[in-house]
Amino acid sequence: MLSDAGKALGISALAGIALPHVHAANSNTIQIALVGCGGRGTGAAINALSVTNGPSKLVAMADVVPAKMNSSYDKVKTQFANQVDVPPERRFLSFEAFRNAMDALKPGDVVILGTPPAFRWPQFRYAIDKGLNVFMEKPVCVDGPTTKRMLALGEEASRKNLKVGVGLMVRHCRARQELHRRIQDGQIGEIIAMRAYRMGQGGGTSAPTPAGVSELSHQIRNFHAFLWASGGVFSDYYIHQIDECSWMKNAWPVEAHAMGGRHYRGDSLDQNFDTYSVQYVYPDGTRLFFDGRNMKGCRDEFASYAHGTKGSAVISTLVHTPGMTRIYKGQKIPWINNRNQLPFAPDPNLAWAFPQPETSPYQFEWDDLMDAIRNDKPYNEVKRGAEASMVASMGRMAAHTGQIVTFDQMLNCPHEFAPNVDKLTMDGPAPLQLGPDGRYPVPEPGIKTDREY
Repeated sequence: MLSDAGKALGISALAGIALPHVHAANSNTIQIALVGCGGRGTGAAINALSVTNGPSKLVAMADVVPAKMNSSYDKVKTQFANQVDVPPERRFLSFEAFRNAMDALKPGDVVILGTPPAFRWPQFRYAIDKGLNVFMEKPVCVDGPTTKRMLALGEEASRKNLKVGVGLMVRHCRARQELHRRIQDGQIGEIIAMRAYRMGQGGGTSAPTPAGVSELSHQIRNFHAFLWASGGVFSDYYIHQIDECSWMKNAWPVEAHAMGGRHYRGDSLDQNFDTYSVQYVYPDGTRLFFDGRNMKGCRDEFASYAHGTKGSAVISTLVHTPGMTRIYKGQKIPWINNRNQLPFAPDPNLAWAFPQPETSPYQFEWDDLMDAIRNDKPYNEVKRGAEASMVASMGRMAAHTGQIVTFDQMLNCPHEFAPNVDKLTMDGPAPLQLGPDGRYPVPEPGIKTDREY
C-alpha cells in the first residue's frame, strides 16, 4: 500500500538498489517476501511460516506505511523468532518496494502479494520475471481488461512451472471439500437453487482526504472505498460466497441481474452501495440468490446454502471458518446467527455434519501450496481466481448499471478502472478524481448503463 509517509519518513536508503539474493544456510529453506503488510498479508505470512513440511524463512518485507511495516514485523517476529530474518535494510518503504523485496529472493522462493488488487497484475508480472512462486490475495482483478491480463499471466506462470496460490481459501477447507464430494455423489439430489448472505455493520467508507496527504495515498489507504483499487466491498467481501456456491454447482454463472442502492452513506465519499441483491444464473438455469448489506443496526448474516431435489446443505454457517458444513433431509435449515446458538440443537432432519473442531482453511491453503512447491506438483489457481473475481465483478456491474450483465460481456467490457496503474507515481494523479461537487463519481443505475462510473 502507498502513503506520503513513504516520501517523507524514511524511504529505505537502499530502495531502488538491487540487493544480492539472501542465501539460506539450509538449501531446503524456502525464503518468503511479504509485499503488503496489512492484516491479510501479515496473516498469510504467519500461515506460510506455520507450514511444517520443511524449513521456511521470511527475509524481506515491502510497504510504504512505516506503522504497518513495524506492526507486521513485530507480530510475525514475536511468533516466529527463528524464522524471521528481515533486518532494516530488507524492509523496503517506497512505491517500488515490491521490486526490492522480490529482488532479495532467489528463483523458486515465494512472494506474498497482499496489496490492493489493482496492483496485482504488475506485481505478478514482476514475480514471473523473477521466477518466483506466488501467493496472491483475492480478488485478483476488478474489471474485464485486468481479468484478461491475469489469465494470460497465469498461463505464462504455468509454462514456467511456477506454483501460484490464490486466497480463495474456502476451496482448501476439508469440510467444504467433503461437502462438495457428497453433493457430487447426489446426497441432496440435483441442485435447484442456492442462496448466500454477507450482511454486516458497515464498511468501505471514506472521509475526505486529510490535509498533507496525497489523493493517491488516501485512496489506497482506503482501498475498499474505491472501485479502481479493490472492486469495492462487493468484490472484496462477497467473492468468497459467490465462489464457494459456484464450486458446489461445478459451474460459473452465465449472467447476473441485480439491484442495489446508497441509503445511509452520510458524508462518506466512497463509491459503494449499502445494499446489493444479485440473481446469478447458471448454464442450466439454476439460480444463486446473493444478498449483501453494510448497514449498522440491521440483522447480520454470513452464510451460504444449497437446495437440492432430495435435501439441502449448509456451505458456510457463520463465517469463513469453521465451515460447520451440514446436510439436511429436507429444505428446512435452522437459522444460526451467532455462536450463542452453538452447539447445534438435535435435529431429526440432520443427515450429516462435518466433525468439529476444524483446522482453518487459511492454513490448509498454505500447506497445499508449500507441498506443491517442495514436491513439484502442478499448482496454479490463477484461472479460477481470475474467473471468480470476474464473476464477482459481473454481479457488481449488474447492480451498478441496472442491466443484465453476462459472463462474456463482463470479460469483454472495455472499461479499465486504472489503465496506468503500473505507471503511477507518488506525486502523480490518482486514477479517480473529485468532481465539481467535491465528491467522487458513484454508480448511477439506469443512467450510466455501459460502465460503473
